[in-house]
Amino acid sequence: MNDTTLLLAGHGSRNHEGNQEIEKFAGLWREHHPDWRIEVCFIEHADVLLGDGLDRAAQGARRVLLVPFILNAAGHVKMELPAALAAARLRHPEVDFVVTRHLGMGREILIVLQGQLDRLMKALAVPDPQTTGVVLLGRGSSDAGANGELARMARWIFEDNHHELVDLAFTGVTWPRLETVVARQVKLSMTQICIVPVYLFTGVLIERIKAQVERLRQQYPQIAFALGSHFGFDQEIFDLLDAKVDGRELAEGSLLECDGCKYRAAAEAEHLLDHSHTATGACEHSHGEHQKCH
Repeated sequence: MNDTTLLLAGHGSRNHEGNQEIEKFAGLWREHHPDWRIEVCFIEHADVLLGDGLDRAAQGARRVLLVPFILNAAGHVKMELPAALAAARLRHPEVDFVVTRHLGMGREILIVLQGQLDRLMKALAVPDPQTTGVVLLGRGSSDAGANGELARMARWIFEDNHHELVDLAFTGVTWPRLETVVARQVKLSMTQICIVPVYLFTGVLIERIKAQVERLRQQYPQIAFALGSHFGFDQEIFDLLDAKVDGRELAEGSLLECDGCKYRAAAEAEHLLDHSHTATGACEHSHGEHQKCH
């Protein structure tokens, strides 16, 4: 790893504290691996964005490993990261730029979410799960695939527990929103509700969630609410990143979503890509057409 730079690419937040938490995470990761060179950049809302981050990582390195520190693969992962990598390869032809897949919603994240739910149930004095609803609360995206990853988590939580209701909600962009899901669970006779935010670090949306839950407590005084927290510092996240950079994933030729995708390449040629990531926030083609991009 002496000639390799690991570049951790976070989403970035308008809340400076959220970006500071990612910097803190990188510092702790360096402590775990003092012989690794680990740098940080952000996709938006920060001083060091992708282009600058890739340039910094390339200095004195023969290889740059970009690690998308993002849970869901939406427009940022599918469009902006591949475009930034392509530009960096032109600027630094002597450097080998490699990329892992985003964190994703796999069994490792399920373990984290289950731990959150277990703690919330204990905070409620371990009530009957049949009368305790669960809401997984994600960021929300215009990309149906990204939202579908959260839906899979909700199904796995349902399968592994005894709760009558396990629903998903989103803080923005898509629906249903938290208030709608809580109203439904109340109508279906839930007397306790566990809200599990699916967020790595704090930020504007975490503060918004806290305010929303406080209003819900006032609106439904008969319901006991338990609100979880962001989980970016959980040990499972460090372990997941370690697995991504230890060579196993890279040996399989892992690519970003749409890295090398013919649809993205055609759009770039026609100058159609911008920060809006097209109307849907993703490549506009069917699952069958897109499967070779993964």
